[in-house]
Amino acid sequence: MSADRNIDGFVAPGYEPVRDAFATQPRGGSALAVRRHGELVVDLREGWADTARTRPWTTDTLVNVYSVGKPVIALAVLLLVDRGLVALDDPIARHWPGFTTDASVRQLLTHTAGLPFFPVPREASAWADWDLLCADLAAAQPEWPPGTVAAEHALTYGHLLGELIRRVDGRPSARFVAEEIAGPWRLDLGFGTAEPQRCAELEFDRPDRQDLLIGEPGSVRARAIANPPGSRDLAVLNSDLWRRSVIPAVNLHATADSLARFYTGLLAGGVLDGHRLLSAALVTDLVSAHFSGPDLFIEQSTTWGLGVQIEPDGTWGMGGLGGNAAWADPAAGHSIAYVTRRIGDFDRVGAVDTAISSVRLLT
Repeated sequence: MSADRNIDGFVAPGYEPVRDAFATQPRGGSALAVRRHGELVVDLREGWADTARTRPWTTDTLVNVYSVGKPVIALAVLLLVDRGLVALDDPIARHWPGFTTDASVRQLLTHTAGLPFFPVPREASAWADWDLLCADLAAAQPEWPPGTVAAEHALTYGHLLGELIRRVDGRPSARFVAEEIAGPWRLDLGFGTAEPQRCAELEFDRPDRQDLLIGEPGSVRARAIANPPGSRDLAVLNSDLWRRSVIPAVNLHATADSLARFYTGLLAGGVLDGHRLLSAALVTDLVSAHFSGPDLFIEQSTTWGLGVQIEPDGTWGMGGLGGNAAWADPAAGHSIAYVTRRIGDFDRVGAVDTAISSVRLLT
């Protein structure tokens, strides 16, 4: 077999342009799933799950999708809101004794809590110490008054929301997600995966990619991703330390179709396969604008819902480092997920999105 593998999978009639877009410049290990009104209409994969090119990418391959996982941990918090255990405008300190700022649950969900940095310099090994990193955040002073500035909480988001879950529910966030979201909706995803043999090995698509991702020295972006180190270090990312640690902001491991199904459930108003997770009213709140303006991490104007980015064309979802992305297109009933192990740019996502939009316009 050659170093590059042909595309496996299928597309429903009319979706051939999506296959063509996916086939452009194969990334050496990726998958695409598209559902329309719940029906799987695109299920494609290509390449390898490892850098040695010995394990073909299959429907069961898990890959670290970075920030694509943020809406999953956000949904977990919204389940607590739906059950009346938490209110969106509750101060975090009401549920997390020792939390020193007056940031609210809503501000955490919308990246406006002013806590985009872990405040204490730590080693990469700290990713395995949940309590240590949460204690650091509890004692941190916000960079800006909560609610006044948006800056994606690139690494801190999952610990902030995850510890809130633990304080309210008693279960660690990874277990809560497994039992309350992944299990009921039959999603092949999770934090702190116990199946590293299923995980794709990450690699950069070009030698200078790691440097390109860091941002300008001293910028919010550079500071947000610097500590603890390792989130862009292949030796860390492909290790059991990373895969078994719970880092809900950036280390969800998932298949493409599990992410497409996640958005199918949200598009259906919080119901998937007859199992309701969230009230329709709260799903509407989730995908409504709660902040619009410059985001200092993303470095462009952004509209935040409760854990998702809302685009001007009415689509909503989340992208992740390396060109991973999952989103919903309510106008067409599409739920879409593209995942890759090759850390690069979003050119392929853009091509796929354009192709899916062309199908939408024709139908």
